[in-house]
Amino acid sequence: MQVIRPAGAPPEALAAAAARLRSARKAVALTGAGVSVASGIPDFRSAGGLWTVFSPDEYATLEVFHRDPAKAWELYRALGRTLLGRSPNPAHHALAEMERQGLIQGIITQNVDNLHQQAGSTRVFEIHGDHQHLQCLRCGTLVAATAEHYRAAEIPLCPHCAAPLKPNVVLFGEPVRQLAEIHAFIAGCDLLLVAGTSAQVYPAAALPALVRAGGGRLFEFNREPALSPAEHGQVEYLFQGDVGRTLPLLLRACAAGTKRSRNAADATRVSSAARRARVSTSSAREGATSR
Repeated sequence: MQVIRPAGAPPEALAAAAARLRSARKAVALTGAGVSVASGIPDFRSAGGLWTVFSPDEYATLEVFHRDPAKAWELYRALGRTLLGRSPNPAHHALAEMERQGLIQGIITQNVDNLHQQAGSTRVFEIHGDHQHLQCLRCGTLVAATAEHYRAAEIPLCPHCAAPLKPNVVLFGEPVRQLAEIHAFIAGCDLLLVAGTSAQVYPAAALPALVRAGGGRLFEFNREPALSPAEHGQVEYLFQGDVGRTLPLLLRACAAGTKRSRNAADATRVSSAARRARVSTSSAREGATSR
């Protein structure tokens, strides 16, 4: 495993990693909470995160919502305060630009904050749902969530059947979203960028090993190494540091590699044209001499 850090990144290793991404047939990003920390959203499990205030077993299960929606909404209001009004950071923008340039084909995210879409990413699979909608578990209605929903003391009710609504996020005890679509999408992936996640929560945690089993490669972007070779497969490049710096670093290296390739191609075309011109001139002279 080659380690690349923002400060003093080895030019050869960075160029090689960029070349690997540029030549990938199907590169995909898998993102987690670490990508959104710089946007002011703490990791739920870190100091100051939601799980240090609200026990998941007491507030974040499907059974709790059915039994006591008022208690569950204490957590949901805190979730709304945490997520509302946040803006994408350089990590989100770098991934969106990678997609725009065709370097990656899309993003599988464990986050529910919608920041990838705000940054411009268009193909995003939200495995844990989103906080932009409220969901009725009785009739299936989805309602656009507003700041008022998260601020109000009253529990929001479904406009069709009057059942309590819940944020459109996956609670413990609920199935994850889009899993079949994600497995279909990741088929054939030959490079997975694992960013801002320790990949410990399943089923997302199984995706790196799935890519490796298919012959694909892994790039990791975390402050500290988190992927286990035994559990997830061998990482080829570890971009160690703030993902808001390491993802843009790789994007810039890809741009530099593209520029070098274009310059080399231009030089080859100029050289070929010059050779053809010399041959044409030489042939013309020989023709004139023979006459």
